[in-house]
Amino acid sequence: EWERSGSISISQADKLAQRTHTPLGFLYLAKPPEDRLPITDFRTRNGDLPKIPSPDLLETVYLMQRRQLWMRDELIEYGIEPMSFVGACGTDFSPQQVAIAMGETLKLKRDWASNQTNWNSALRKLRENAEDAGVLVVFNGIVGNNTHRKLNSEEFQGFALVDDYAPLIFVNASDFKAAQMFTMVHELAHIFVGKDGVSRFENLQPPAHDIKRFCNRVAAEFLVPEDELYAFWSIAEKESDPYQSIANRFKVSTLVAARRTLDLDLIDKVTFFDFYETHEWRSKQKLDAGGGNFWSTQRWRIGSRFAAAVVRAVKDGRLSYREAYGLTGLHGNTFEAMAEKMAIKL
Repeated sequence: EWERSGSISISQADKLAQRTHTPLGFLYLAKPPEDRLPITDFRTRNGDLPKIPSPDLLETVYLMQRRQLWMRDELIEYGIEPMSFVGACGTDFSPQQVAIAMGETLKLKRDWASNQTNWNSALRKLRENAEDAGVLVVFNGIVGNNTHRKLNSEEFQGFALVDDYAPLIFVNASDFKAAQMFTMVHELAHIFVGKDGVSRFENLQPPAHDIKRFCNRVAAEFLVPEDELYAFWSIAEKESDPYQSIANRFKVSTLVAARRTLDLDLIDKVTFFDFYETHEWRSKQKLDAGGGNFWSTQRWRIGSRFAAAVVRAVKDGRLSYREAYGLTGLHGNTFEAMAEKMAIKL
């Protein structure tokens, strides 16, 4: 009725705004505002313009920016020195040099993944070491804590927010588990190069952007070091599924494993594309269902380091409960229980 007549009440407009996740005031503008990401959009391909970001992606980026800005001010207030690794490596470095620098910063040896039992333990180790190094790491498959707003991994898989004090990595947890590993390391490479942005990977096909291409190469070298793969290939190529064997050792997807063997000339393009077209590499990876223990999930969605800083600020009276609720997505008794349930050291 109101679409035909042009007459809409405030209550109807408010309901429309809520249902479409649109600020109410936007509905009264003469024309729709241009939705644009506040950071570089690396989701383009073949020279096309990037797709208009969804409200879910925009809200997620804005929330992470608010967290980062608050954390930055908090660290400066405490006299913490800026992180020396942020932007420490330019694209004039080799991917090997950047990968080594990342490993040293995260205190991970080149063969660290082979000592992990599975993808979950490898992801946990990578995340914890990154947080210990000073990176804010968030894994979430929904907008905040709204289970009705699932993030679409076809739209984006992760993004990096560069800052000297509070660098932040966001990984879309609705994506395949093994793919999350590559996404996190790719975004970490963005932090070391000093270039933020939103990423989506076209099945590891060559991206259009030089920065993204470089970060892909760094991530590949970090996860599957060239010398380590050369040494392991004589074993893997004898297996019925050599790419699965590589994936199991380095805790990556079989697609990453196959692509890495192609990049290192261990297989030719015909062999790679035969695998790509016929091998059901996605079927061997399970999606993160987002279930399980509520507090374990919150450790990934909020991050122990960030949560600890928020709780301390509230206890010291430097942050209101309302502000804390907005930053963490937790309210009332749930927020009060956060420190204990997440085993946060204050």
